[in-house]
Amino acid sequence: MLIIDDLRAVPLFSTLPDSQLENLAHTSADLQLRAGEYAVHEGGERALYVVLAGKMEVIKMFDGCERTLGWRVPGTIFGEVPLALSCPFPGGYRAAEPSRVMRVDAQHYYALAAAAPDVALRMGALARERIGGLQGLSAEPPKPRVLFVGSRWDPACRELNQFLIRNQISGDWITLDAPDFASRWRATRPSDEDCPVLRLADGTLLDRPSTRELAERLGLQTKPSLDEYDALVIGGGPAGLAAAVYGASEGLRTMVVEREAPGGQAGTSSRIENYLGFPSGVSGDELATRALQQAKRLGAEILVTRSVARIDVESRHVHLDGGDVIRARTIILATGVAWRRLTVEGFDRLIGKGIYYGAARSETSATHGLDVYLIGGGNSAGQAALYFAGHARRVTLLIRGNSLEKSMSRYLTEQLAVKPNIEVRLNAEVVGAYGETHLTAIDILDNASATVSRHDCGGLFVFIGADAETGWLPAEVACDNRGYVLTGDDVVKAGRWSYARDPYLLESSVPGIFACGDVRLSPVKRVASAVGEGSMAIAFVHRYLQNVER
Repeated sequence: MLIIDDLRAVPLFSTLPDSQLENLAHTSADLQLRAGEYAVHEGGERALYVVLAGKMEVIKMFDGCERTLGWRVPGTIFGEVPLALSCPFPGGYRAAEPSRVMRVDAQHYYALAAAAPDVALRMGALARERIGGLQGLSAEPPKPRVLFVGSRWDPACRELNQFLIRNQISGDWITLDAPDFASRWRATRPSDEDCPVLRLADGTLLDRPSTRELAERLGLQTKPSLDEYDALVIGGGPAGLAAAVYGASEGLRTMVVEREAPGGQAGTSSRIENYLGFPSGVSGDELATRALQQAKRLGAEILVTRSVARIDVESRHVHLDGGDVIRARTIILATGVAWRRLTVEGFDRLIGKGIYYGAARSETSATHGLDVYLIGGGNSAGQAALYFAGHARRVTLLIRGNSLEKSMSRYLTEQLAVKPNIEVRLNAEVVGAYGETHLTAIDILDNASATVSRHDCGGLFVFIGADAETGWLPAEVACDNRGYVLTGDDVVKAGRWSYARDPYLLESSVPGIFACGDVRLSPVKRVASAVGEGSMAIAFVHRYLQNVER
């Protein structure tokens, strides 16, 4: 409990009369922190904090790594920058030892500043000083954690670049034909066969490493720390990350196994305009990054570059590729779906060399000033077209049907209509792709006139729907004929449930194995519904575990 004497020792409050000190003591929080506990996390809501005892460490995430920016000792404050700029905290404040911190809510601080102008002046001066320090940090030239060399059209380099971007690790891709190659690489020029060649921040050189080897070198978690988990989530998309957040926050030992990078298919989306709480929209990788940070902060483990080889239903042993075996009390399937492939002459040879399934923000730089084509009439294609329009000279959306409105949300069709460098071609499909080392041209069939025309093409991106990849699941887990996992009533209707109780809404044909997100048989395929199902799955996990323990 705060008393006036605690506040008199704080220089910022030393000139305040007893009446104002008494009011502060009654309206402020008295935080007792153990070593390692946070007073406020990076991105937290603005407020004024005063260190009364102990020592606070100022930390901020840079390039996926934690960096200490300074310390706060008794009598000092923090929160002046968020209060001055009405913004979230740019860094986190963590107790380095048992500490006592006073927290003044924003509304109470502003009331105090109005009644005591001297406090406001001193806070403003301190805020200007600290803002200057933050500007100095932002002015430091960024040093990539990974520098790598490879051909512009090497699929291995593209995969590596996408892996780094989606895991929020800075990388610099130097193409072999770059005019400033010598000054940037400063080492012997590697041959095409050796590429990609990587140089890490500590000087280590790696020749064509696997993504798992690179992940381990960069300090990403690739191995489980426990032998048993309460909830094992397979897949790190929106559904899987939501399950991780809610599972960890409710005390369950939770682990996510992700074979590529957190975010799933949604993580490659250039813009999600209709997700609740983001009035200006949010990119898929930003949403995934926030969810990942939240899950980790709450205690969930996130394994990357790992996949599940098989599940032993009887023992609940989950076998990962690489030989690790984990026991899971419950399993949540959140593996999402994979883009459907086109069977067109020349496609397989040019995948990753100008033809791509889906689209990530990392592809835009390669399309600058070129004519690019997108196949598909769904929301993913519309979002990508709008994003590429800011880089490519012209973007053409190819639709097999005769109407875009039937398959795309209205807000997207309206935005596409007003973009001068976006063209929508109906009743059209690609029937050929050409190029030696990379894609240079495509043939387009106009179904209305039955004519074929050839067009120069700087990039072709395919969004023709997706399918569930669940062939690896044990036969005990029931799926429909397209591979989507049956849950709840659908399991009963299929005659795959023989237990006394009814299956829970998201429970598969195997008790304790749940499915959520796009991999589950459901007519709704949206990021918001995936997040909702991921959180709901944890509620059913609790109910299942309670029944098992009875």
